[in-house]
Amino acid sequence: MDHGIIWWIIVGLIAGFLTGKIMKGSGFGALVDIIVGIIGAVVGGFIMSHLGFAGQGGLIYTICVAVVGAVILTFLLRLITGRRA
Repeated sequence: MDHGIIWWIIVGLIAGFLTGKIMKGSGFGALVDIIVGIIGAVVGGFIMSHLGFAGQGGLIYTICVAVVGAVILTFLLRLITGRRA
């Protein structure tokens, strides 16, 4: 297994967990929270790059960007599915 995949899973797990704490309410389950965290990392990276921030940083930067993206994604998912806190 590629180390990059393991890295994204770990970041997704942390971001999904932190997003669940920040957004409160019922989550989507562990697997979906990880997926939301990983997709959130991509969304956060896209947003940050368009705001002019460099795409390079350490673990903390990566997790923060992933959490920002995952919070936005979770907010949008809750709007679409009608789930509330």
